[in-house]
Amino acid sequence: MPRATVDLNPGQRPDEDPSLAVRNNGGTPPAAAPAPAGRREALLVLSFGGPQGHDDVMPFLENVTRGRGVPRERLLDVAEHYHHFGGVSPINEQNEALVAAIEADLAAHGIDLPVYWGNRNWDPYVEDVWQQMTDDGIEHAYVLATSAYASYSGCRQYHEDVARARIAVSSPTRPGGPTAEKLPHYFDSSGFVRANADALAAALARLPEEHRGTARLVATAHSIPDAMAAVAGPEGHAYEAELTAAARAVVDAVDPGREFDLVWQSRSGPPSVPWLEPDVNDHLRALSGNGETAVVVFPVGFVSDHLEVIWDLDNEAEETAGELGLVFVRAGTAGTHPAFVAMVRELLQERRSGAEPRLGTNCPAACCFAQRPAARPSVDGAAARE
Repeated sequence: MPRATVDLNPGQRPDEDPSLAVRNNGGTPPAAAPAPAGRREALLVLSFGGPQGHDDVMPFLENVTRGRGVPRERLLDVAEHYHHFGGVSPINEQNEALVAAIEADLAAHGIDLPVYWGNRNWDPYVEDVWQQMTDDGIEHAYVLATSAYASYSGCRQYHEDVARARIAVSSPTRPGGPTAEKLPHYFDSSGFVRANADALAAALARLPEEHRGTARLVATAHSIPDAMAAVAGPEGHAYEAELTAAARAVVDAVDPGREFDLVWQSRSGPPSVPWLEPDVNDHLRALSGNGETAVVVFPVGFVSDHLEVIWDLDNEAEETAGELGLVFVRAGTAGTHPAFVAMVRELLQERRSGAEPRLGTNCPAACCFAQRPAARPSVDGAAARE
């Protein structure tokens, strides 16, 4: 069902101090000190959400785009992507698998920490999960967003989700329920890089041998509006910079120094609004025109093989490559790779031990902030905005 609109910033502009990170942490900045002894803590895996059957598809898309004036015709177009897969978004099962893997890893390392899962746009809604944590006596939550990068959609909006949930469960005796801090950006964490590098190596191995050393490597990520990219991170353009650094690290772990391209996918805005380019399909056409014969696409901008990956790459991009006569292989995402799961534990230990908060945990108030027009629906993962 739709969530009620909550004013995250009563009497205050959202780009003014105190930042969302400070407010979510109970009014103080995330600490560079060990967690207090005896504090009841938890991990929340916070994601986008997705429908779980045909009847869920339109209500889900209406949740995603509520209040933004998106034409129903556009929603119907996007809905067809879901109906093609039985109306079920794979992101839900993938998040359940990630939670189970994290729980097993924590237990194997003697860490007694409950793990919850909540979504922005569908069951289990983050507000409901925040109430459950409150009822369970959790005092502080560490939040793992299923996005590794800086941007409004990739970082700031998750801070907003937490702020909305805390307002929704606030009571006179316990304002906001648990305090919270989001785990930092993890695009450059060794576990994330290792998981993607192993997937890239496996994709290269699936190529015919004669193409393995010459196939063009193409990293993809969700396109966002140029205006959003310009304010990503404290100094702007952190989204592109972090993605470039991540793709470089992944490639170097497989074939040091090999060239790669960073391109974009899943654009959902009108032609009149500039978004990051080139689109992956346009790039494949350009590669073919330049004489390339094989390509390996690795979606380093995504954490799991959700609908935008399997529709935009496994259907549309692969079809484009076929029309061009390009040999095409798509690498997997981090998913539940053991190195990625271990990375989550390491990020938790970093914060609990009192390491200096990094970007993503302690973001400045104006970080990734801009007044934005209405949104078009992102299909599954990054909730891109016009």
